[in-house]
Amino acid sequence: MDPDTTRTVGLFAGALSLLVMLWFISQRAMKNRMKMLEDNAPKIAGDDTLEGGARNPQQFDEPDDDALDEMAKLLGDEEDSSVEA
Repeated sequence: MDPDTTRTVGLFAGALSLLVMLWFISQRAMKNRMKMLEDNAPKIAGDDTLEGGARNPQQFDEPDDDALDEMAKLLGDEEDSSVEA
């Protein structure tokens, strides 16, 4: 084969692979940018999902005596009951 032909084919293959790589990188960058914009978009009430939660939510159905005493202190019921007596 002629050295000029080999060089021309090599340059053509290199240029073609460069164009394919640039196209792939630009497509990947646009996809990443769209995902980032979607992930960081403002949340609309009700559309976002909340993660986590209580492990045993039934424990909050009936308050225990300590919780009732604390609620009474916060509401000031203890002061009212001593005034009435």
